[in-house]
Amino acid sequence: MGFYDNHILPRVLDFAMTRSSLDEQRQWIMKRVRGEVLEVGFGTGVNLSYYPAQVKALTAIEPHAAVRDRAVKRIEKSGRTVTLIARPIEKKQMLAEGSFETILSTWSLCTIPDPAAAMKEIYRLLRPGGRFLFVEHGLSPDPDVATWQHRLSGLTRKWGGGCNLDRDIGKIVLASGLEIEPLEKFHLTSGMRVGSYTYRGVGIKV
Repeated sequence: MGFYDNHILPRVLDFAMTRSSLDEQRQWIMKRVRGEVLEVGFGTGVNLSYYPAQVKALTAIEPHAAVRDRAVKRIEKSGRTVTLIARPIEKKQMLAEGSFETILSTWSLCTIPDPAAAMKEIYRLLRPGGRFLFVEHGLSPDPDVATWQHRLSGLTRKWGGGCNLDRDIGKIVLASGLEIEPLEKFHLTSGMRVGSYTYRGVGIKV
């Protein structure tokens, strides 16, 4: 990784992910967290302050070293116990099948090089009846917006930590075998429309 990835990108992600306009989506996720928890794409640890009090310990995956270093500082201040894993979620984890009741992802599936493999591993790690909670941005049904998403994804992949603007998150989650109850799709009221179309839902392992 070069200077940008090591020193600039973690700050860019912090700035983008700490916007107050995202609070409502994080709160939606955290109201549904229960049991043993795995967070995929932990980033700089922004979600830590949103976890309910009953979550004393969690497991988190963040493969980007410089981003992970920034997260460690938040973990130390939080008072929570976090087992931080550097291995990407699309690679099979050194964790037992059915280890978690809740797995969550907030604006992370867009950056994973192989989202289908990631969802296969998420499915494996969920116990029967376990839930995958997600809030993600992705492909808009508006043809004009989608055209720009396709055009700009090359830039966002290069400068946004691998971010793809044009993934159909609903299809990716459903292809894993999870059942989604519900799947909500909407544009956020703030932010550029190429990056604000949101997929939100609960994937259940039946």
